[in-house]
Amino acid sequence: MTPPDAPGLQAAPDAAVGGVADRALKAAARHSAGRTAAVAACALAAACAALAEPAVLGHALDLLLRRDPSGTMWILCCAAVIAAEVVLDAATVRLAGGVDARSTAWLRRRALAALLGTAPHHAGRYPPGEVSARLTAHAAAAGTVPAAAATAVTALLPPLGGLVALFLVDGWTGLAFLAGVPVLALLLRTFARASGASVGRYQQVQLALAGRLAEALAGARTIAAAGTARREAARILAPLPELGREGRRMWRIYGGTMARTGALMPLLLYVVLGVGGLRLATGALGVGGLLAAVRYAGLAAGAGAVTARLAAVVRGRAAAHRTATLLDLPGLPQGVREYTGGPGTLELRGVRLVRDGRTVLDDVDLRLPGGTTTAVVGRSGSGKSLLAAAAGRLTACDEGRVLLDGVPLEELTGPALRREVGHAFARPALFGKSIGAAIAFGARPGPGERTVRAAARAAGADGFVRRLPEGYGTPLDGAPLSGGELQRLGLARAFCGARRVLVLDDATSGLDTVTARQVEHALAHDVAAPTRLVVTHRATTAARADLVVWLEDGRIRATGPHARLWQDPAYRALFGWDADPADGAQR
Repeated sequence: MTPPDAPGLQAAPDAAVGGVADRALKAAARHSAGRTAAVAACALAAACAALAEPAVLGHALDLLLRRDPSGTMWILCCAAVIAAEVVLDAATVRLAGGVDARSTAWLRRRALAALLGTAPHHAGRYPPGEVSARLTAHAAAAGTVPAAAATAVTALLPPLGGLVALFLVDGWTGLAFLAGVPVLALLLRTFARASGASVGRYQQVQLALAGRLAEALAGARTIAAAGTARREAARILAPLPELGREGRRMWRIYGGTMARTGALMPLLLYVVLGVGGLRLATGALGVGGLLAAVRYAGLAAGAGAVTARLAAVVRGRAAAHRTATLLDLPGLPQGVREYTGGPGTLELRGVRLVRDGRTVLDDVDLRLPGGTTTAVVGRSGSGKSLLAAAAGRLTACDEGRVLLDGVPLEELTGPALRREVGHAFARPALFGKSIGAAIAFGARPGPGERTVRAAARAAGADGFVRRLPEGYGTPLDGAPLSGGELQRLGLARAFCGARRVLVLDDATSGLDTVTARQVEHALAHDVAAPTRLVVTHRATTAARADLVVWLEDGRIRATGPHARLWQDPAYRALFGWDADPADGAQR
């Protein structure tokens, strides 16, 4: 019996995704159906060879004891059966490894596609460390289930076949062995139940520990600046005692099963040997028959192979439940229509968004005429970023819809939508081998060097990029970038390529006043997108917009030009002003 593998970093199985996990495992098995069938066939053939070997060996021994000339031929048959069993076992292991790899790769691709195909707020529910664990250790453990299940079925053949053959060789030896079978079945059932629950608890604690570690690594600079490294180390390692308890409990279950089956198996074999010896003494059983009976009793007692495969299936299904939480992420549906052009008029009609059972954006009606700049302002938590996400279909509306030149965004194809609607964020993530590739990332069609440089100039990034060792060819991971420079590159990426709508979600918050004004000028004159939706905290940005949308508690409180809204003291307070509008003195 093989000891259980150390589980990966996983959370406790969620019953709500159990059906998804089982469907995913079945689909993974179908993906490698031919190879899985080959595994089952080789395992079945190996089991048949194992069942034939005691009978052939016993018959050969009887012939040799009688000095029958045909005994030599039966010895050769016995050697052939043993060789076939060895070769088939090796083939089973080799093929099972291939099935494991293919199933794991399939699960990882599906889970990654589901993760990238969902709305960002759904993907953001899982910390990066946890997502990594689910896509690596969890998927690898789940990927072993198809082959393990196939071999677990065939692993039952030697014990069952051995028991039947034992009765065929001599009924009394079969009855002697059968007396201990209920105890053996009870042990296996108890092991399966207790092992699954124990592994789940162990993995849940591991996942908690991994989450704390990932959180600390993300905030390493803050921890260093605060001088709290020792306290954080203690916090990260706090679950270790519980992890130790769960680990010891898991091994106690496994060790207890091993000890009981280890004591039961020899006992059963001794009983069979004793009964067989008595039958030999009375002449009811020959020497070859006794040898075959003992070998078949050994096969019938081979619960270790079944237990090991059962444990692999239990671990794999527990891991599949965790991977299935990614597979169960709701997709962000795309349509089949292509965008046929227009002025870039963006409309939000009765848009409502719900997060964790709470309405965070409610009954939003808004029309952004093509070629205009609209600023969205409001206090923190008012729903500005969610409005921007809904406007660019980074999230689906729970009610209402968003239309671009009369076409609902959900009806556009994915490429058409992303070609026409661009985004820039307060904390952009850059992708690509070089600075130039990071600016061009995602632009459709692929922009040339002149387009990339023009976008960088519009975002105020061209100057510092040129000063880098290799300019636009500087490797991205080797470029020392400040927060403001990173934000400017994110803006350049959003500017790169002709787009109908440009959504800036607080994308100038890290820029100095001069650079921010340069970007605002570029938005008005140099950027190709005719329609711009800008989430901002800057009064100057709102003042330069054609229209200002004032959000409060998820609803539109007011819309209009900045100059008119400025007459409202509550509006001025959004930007830190509390004086009379004619005074201009800042608080």
